[in-house]
Amino acid sequence: MPSPQHLLLKQLLAAATPALATSRPRLANVRLAAEFSSLLQFMPWNVFLEDVDVDGMAAEWLRPAQADNSRVLLYLHGGGYVLGSLNTHRSLIGTLAQRCGLPAFTIDYRKAPEYPFPAALEDALVAYRWLRGQGYPAENIIVAGDSAGGGLALALALSLREAGEAQPAAIIGLSPWTDLVLPERVLREVCQEETQLLEALQIRDWGTHYAGSTPLTHPLVSPGQAELHGLPPLLIQLSDAEVLCDDGLSFVEKARRAGVPVTLQAFQGLVHWWHLFWRVLPEARQALDDAAGFVRGIWAAQAAAAATLQAARRTASRGGAAQPGRMRAQS
Repeated sequence: MPSPQHLLLKQLLAAATPALATSRPRLANVRLAAEFSSLLQFMPWNVFLEDVDVDGMAAEWLRPAQADNSRVLLYLHGGGYVLGSLNTHRSLIGTLAQRCGLPAFTIDYRKAPEYPFPAALEDALVAYRWLRGQGYPAENIIVAGDSAGGGLALALALSLREAGEAQPAAIIGLSPWTDLVLPERVLREVCQEETQLLEALQIRDWGTHYAGSTPLTHPLVSPGQAELHGLPPLLIQLSDAEVLCDDGLSFVEKARRAGVPVTLQAFQGLVHWWHLFWRVLPEARQALDDAAGFVRGIWAAQAAAAATLQAARRTASRGGAAQPGRMRAQS
């Protein structure tokens, strides 16, 4: 059952919906409200910020004390591809990095409608390749994102696969937006209060803004429409009470059928973007701890695979050294 804190959050969102539905705020005003809300967020203690310029794109390092600097979390923020920034997600990224024991690198990718597809994907690719150029091997990079950022992380993996480039160690999708088509039945059936809020914010227009002249069903716009073979291990977190749940579950099943290792972490009764409220929601803190556990599992699996390979090489080496001796004995 959701916590009292979550029930209060849901009541606040429901109370705001009628005014939003009446005023139909312009995107510029929604962006401004999102930026203003970031003033109420604070970085976790002992996480240090460093500004970076990546080929003219604003980016940030968030470095927890005692982090493993040989590995990195590349984080792509959510916001329906039309809003969100380094400011709006700094607190969330900082606490996830701290829980994972990794430095996080995040970018202010270009937003629609000013910059439609493939602008955001191109920026994500620039960031990934920049990290590779900084000396991070692909197996030491985990890519994560929430909502549209989760969909962008999946599109990044698909694009790398098509280009024949090395995949990251894993992808983490926190309520990822996997299909921008958003069927009417999904908006009606999943959660009435959340549906009303998203319709008041005209979320359908956001997907169209991002796609631009590209069909919404394009696999790099809607990863749920793609062939999913050859992807790295995935973590998908979903709540059964958010509008993206059905599409997310369909994506998980499709990825599993394609042979992709997928971990699904399911939550009950939570609104979309509950992760952003980690300071007040115990469910959000639990979800981020679960994501950190997945990350530790990825590193443990890598270590086990490396140990198995090393043992096999030692066995092969001993066998190779013994062979000449047997041949001399036969001569």
